[in-house]
Amino acid sequence: MIFFNQVYQYIDIEEKNRIRVITIDNPIVYFVDLIGNTSMPKKILLSDIETELQSGLIIPIPDPFSKSYSDKDLTEKQIQKREEDWKIVSEGWIKFKDALLNKKERDTIFEQIAQQHRIAKIKVKRIFTRFWQRGLNKNALLPDYMYSGGKGKERLLSTEYKVGRPRLYSSTEKGINITEDVKKQFKYVVKKYYRKKEQLSLTNTYEYLLREFYSDKYYEGNQLKFKIWDGSRIPTYHQFYYWFKKLEEPKLDFQLRYSQKEFELNHRPILSHSSLETDGPGTRFQIDATIADVYLVSSFDRQLIIGRPIVYGVIDVYSRLITGVYVGLEGPSWVGAMMALDNMVTNKVDFCSKYDITIEEGQWPAHHLPEIIIADRGEFEGYSVESLINNFNIKIENTSPYRGDLKGIIERQFRTINGKIKRKAPGAIQKEYRERGDRDYRLDASLNLEEFTKIIIHLMLHHNQKIINQYPLEKEMIAEQLTASPIHLWNWGITNKKGNLQIVSNQTILRLNLLPKGKARITRAGIKFKGLAYGSEKALNEQWYLKMNNQSIEVVFDPRSMDRIYIPHAGGLSFDTCYLLDTSVQYKGDFLEEIEFYQQLLQETKTQETNKQIESTINADVAIESIIKKAVKQKKETPVHSISKVKKLKNIRANRQAEKLLNREQEKFDLGVEPKPKPAKIVEFTMLETEASSIKKSGSRLMEKLKKKRDEEFGKDK
Repeated sequence: MIFFNQVYQYIDIEEKNRIRVITIDNPIVYFVDLIGNTSMPKKILLSDIETELQSGLIIPIPDPFSKSYSDKDLTEKQIQKREEDWKIVSEGWIKFKDALLNKKERDTIFEQIAQQHRIAKIKVKRIFTRFWQRGLNKNALLPDYMYSGGKGKERLLSTEYKVGRPRLYSSTEKGINITEDVKKQFKYVVKKYYRKKEQLSLTNTYEYLLREFYSDKYYEGNQLKFKIWDGSRIPTYHQFYYWFKKLEEPKLDFQLRYSQKEFELNHRPILSHSSLETDGPGTRFQIDATIADVYLVSSFDRQLIIGRPIVYGVIDVYSRLITGVYVGLEGPSWVGAMMALDNMVTNKVDFCSKYDITIEEGQWPAHHLPEIIIADRGEFEGYSVESLINNFNIKIENTSPYRGDLKGIIERQFRTINGKIKRKAPGAIQKEYRERGDRDYRLDASLNLEEFTKIIIHLMLHHNQKIINQYPLEKEMIAEQLTASPIHLWNWGITNKKGNLQIVSNQTILRLNLLPKGKARITRAGIKFKGLAYGSEKALNEQWYLKMNNQSIEVVFDPRSMDRIYIPHAGGLSFDTCYLLDTSVQYKGDFLEEIEFYQQLLQETKTQETNKQIESTINADVAIESIIKKAVKQKKETPVHSISKVKKLKNIRANRQAEKLLNREQEKFDLGVEPKPKPAKIVEFTMLETEASSIKKSGSRLMEKLKKKRDEEFGKDK
């Protein structure tokens, strides 16, 4: 509801800022802005301003000019000026109120009042502005002598002068009553400033509260400044903090100040545990990878540092038993995950024996498939896991991005492993201890990949025997005095719970379903895949290259060795092997990344050569066109003989023979050493007419001999 003489503040409209309602004449409300020396009344529909209030666009705030003055505390000059201005305002407001609220008539009234009191019209405007802005009472016209003074000078107040209204409680308490309007102000600044990515502190938010609602704006030169009201007219920080806590929404605050992911990861309520999601061993396995905090050396030369290895782990949620592990340089990727899943179904006695570690079946009994695998989206999303799902009835659950907490068990185990490695292994990362001038810990790397794998195996075996302090034991477990170690929990769960463990009878078929898939094309030159040509006995016997030309088929492949690809059968339980043909034998033994690199390099080389060939073709065409153009020009410049077209065409063979004789004379080999020609002396002489005719006759005889020779040769051809 809108009230007379109430001050309201617009929330997000800076130019409107604060307003005071000076008259309510239903359905019109008149108001003035509290900023400006000549702020005139404006009007708005009562329904519109009530809508703005209900929607939160405006908020009622304490009257910034609400002060209690006693005449005994005022100077004679202040009282005199107040009375003079009050006489002008009271007479004018009572007599001309409707005209002053009317924009068209207002200026005329100001002119009339100015003439009556013999003052400037602008002064009349400022007196009425002060009256409207500061509460429509006599004390609103008091001059602001208390704000007078030079810039940078401290204002001295009299000890007798008291600023602000009397305190409501004791003399030691400050602040105001927290009304519903003040709570709205609290909510507004919390929403606008506190719940933002800038992560302002609550103290900063309180400062913005005072700036927005409990301060006066003024200018020193061109610089805008704020003057906070005295302590008796503002809420204290303790009041603000108290009501912030009462109205607090911790989840919303954290999500808006940080992110939803951060809340879910580190601050959500933990009211359950992972074991409640399982029915026993094998219900759920979690798989994840980590980059170990240690640098390794090459197995060929211990002076060569090869970086940090990738450790993949698979763990049973119910018992916390490690069921699969992979240590290598692949990943984090599908290939690394594939190796961990393959190890998951491998007999661990045989696996450990490869690294000269002797164990019994009971120390690491896991070689099974689970019902559900929980994995990151990175490794499993985008790859063809349908075969794994369809052929082995395994469900794949991908976690949300950046939600490692959803695989909390395996994540915690990785932290434990890295912690032990950092304390013991040479070459381990020691960032917290390294200072300028210290030796680079990477230079201490001594372990190769095989030795590091042995360490990981021992850590896994130790984990399987270790007691889990926070494991929620069931009543039956406590009754049987069960020790909460992964091995005991695994064995107890198999005996007393249902679980869904599966045995893989043929590990080759599992690998077939784990390998990545792709599309190959059948051509006359073989089965084309990744730019390589393959052939198979089945394709040759069934004449695929003729009957299925240009058709696509699905294949599986191991990117670490492209010597073979495999064509799975419809049931997914058998396959045909395809081998590299001689046309692609140069890539034998290479892995996919190498082949793609060579193919890219070849393509770049071809592109460069193609550009050179285009350039050469263009230049050759230009040269040819130049020669042709020159020949055509010379032909046009040659005198035309009166020879018919028939004769020109008839003598082609004879002309060819004559040209051949001349060409032979020029092309013949002379193996003798030609003497160097000496410069000849040029002797000028005058040729007689008889001599010239003689030479002409000699040239004619030569031509006759050539023609005769031509005719003889022509006769032989016939």
